[in-house]
Amino acid sequence: MLEPTVLQQNALLGMLPREELESLLPSFEKVTLTLGQSLCESGQQMSHVYFPIDAIVSLLCVMEDGASTEIAVVGHEGVVGVSLFMGGETTPSRAIVQSAGTAYRLKGHLLKNEFYRAGPMQRLLLRYTQALLTQMAQTAVCNRHHSVDQQLCRWLLLSLDRLPGDKLVMTQELIANMLGVRREGVTESAGKLQKAGLISYNRGHITVTDRPGLEDRVCEC
Repeated sequence: MLEPTVLQQNALLGMLPREELESLLPSFEKVTLTLGQSLCESGQQMSHVYFPIDAIVSLLCVMEDGASTEIAVVGHEGVVGVSLFMGGETTPSRAIVQSAGTAYRLKGHLLKNEFYRAGPMQRLLLRYTQALLTQMAQTAVCNRHHSVDQQLCRWLLLSLDRLPGDKLVMTQELIANMLGVRREGVTESAGKLQKAGLISYNRGHITVTDRPGLEDRVCEC
């Protein structure tokens, strides 16, 4: 059986009282999330919620023509599947693994039962949902008012905050899909950051070499 300390690698689970976490331990399952894997499609009923450990999941809003824009990212600080305990069985967004890694998943009905007990889990999930809504609002403003350069810096910093190191595996095409911009725009912006010595980019592998430099260039978001 899993140990409580293992689940506490997810910050949200780590804030639960130990006795609460121990009661849920047998129901958690460790899973490997691969790059590009879909955890949920728009309009689809979710069967599980996911608590990432060292993976990053992008929540995307997808249009009829297939175009998409990232509205939020979820890493070790949160959970994928808030619609399950907020009263809906389906979600309007698509959840795609942006950075491969591991997560602990829990059957949706078990989380709902825990949520409706109105204990520590409910309070934590409501606080996290508020934080997620704030992130979505900030992302919407950023996409509308800030340059591709600033958006790329923000995206890189958001990813770094959720990874154990300074390396990301992500093609420019995927970044463009996340930001909802043309690939040429991402190529130009990434080139500027590399020329400035802030990142090193080679065949889908991005290494951030100067985080303070990125923070100086990024927008208020």
